[in-house]
Amino acid sequence: MWLAFAACAAVIGAAGHRLSLYGDVIAEKSGLGRTWIGLILLGCVTSLPELATGISSVTAAGVPDIAVGDVLGSCVFNLLLVVLVDFLHREGSVYTRASHGHILAAAFGTLLIGLSAFAIVLGGMPGAWRIGHLGWTTPVFVLLYGLAMRIVFVFEQRQLAAAAGEMAERYPAVGLRRAVVGYAVAAGVVVGAGVLLPFIGARLAVVMGWEQSFVGTILVAFATSIPELAVTVGALRIGAFDMAIGNLLGSNLFDILVLAVDDVFYLDGPILSAVSKSHVATAVSAMMMNAAAIIGLLYRPPGKILGAVAWVSVLMAAIYVVNAWVLFRHGL
Repeated sequence: MWLAFAACAAVIGAAGHRLSLYGDVIAEKSGLGRTWIGLILLGCVTSLPELATGISSVTAAGVPDIAVGDVLGSCVFNLLLVVLVDFLHREGSVYTRASHGHILAAAFGTLLIGLSAFAIVLGGMPGAWRIGHLGWTTPVFVLLYGLAMRIVFVFEQRQLAAAAGEMAERYPAVGLRRAVVGYAVAAGVVVGAGVLLPFIGARLAVVMGWEQSFVGTILVAFATSIPELAVTVGALRIGAFDMAIGNLLGSNLFDILVLAVDDVFYLDGPILSAVSKSHVATAVSAMMMNAAAIIGLLYRPPGKILGAVAWVSVLMAAIYVVNAWVLFRHGL
């Protein structure tokens, strides 16, 4: 089981290696900008493992806790990758280089994650709102996601208009069609490996004697977040800071949209009513990490502690570690 898990993780990581380059080409050729491409194209595609994992978890595998744990665990892991971005950017704090447009994505992410936590707490109560077998949050998630994309798009277009004529062409030899085809192939590989993860995760939970919520939140979430890791590092290597940060925050928004999709496929009632309340701890951790990211993007701390990361990143890493310890130590 561990070898199978490692193989899936390796395949997902390899497919994510090319996504950052193709994403940067598409951003240049389409004129949509790196923040928007990171938020939409990269964020959605690198979150396809969570989508595939969630659907197969609630249908074939029958483990909704792994589906929800994967989504919320991926949210906190993606925010932990912001800390990695800050560490890898040696010229100073990455918060001084990132666009203010990311604040909008982080704020919407906090709102959506908070709604999911609220629904988990209220889910088991008598008379909880529902629409057939769907939870009340499902249409709300879809509407808020669409609103977030629209607002960030308008903001990004304003930024691009202000900087018109200042950006040189970086990929004259690569066409838009070639980039789109390459991107589609990589996305297909990511989805294929993601479908297998819930079955491996459910088996590992039994073999290791771990709770499914812990496996979903830590183990499966790590594997399905490997594309974000590969794309983020790739974006940093080509100097696309906004695409790197936009990918991570965009993935969080899309991950909550995945909860709506999982709810559609989970026919036994609202999925957030059928899972462990321990997921609330992860949701609250994600909200706190989002808040810290917003502080960093607004305050823009220039220095780093011991030349490693800004104090905002230290705070985000500490929240992640405490969340993982609580889930494991208390058997949640």
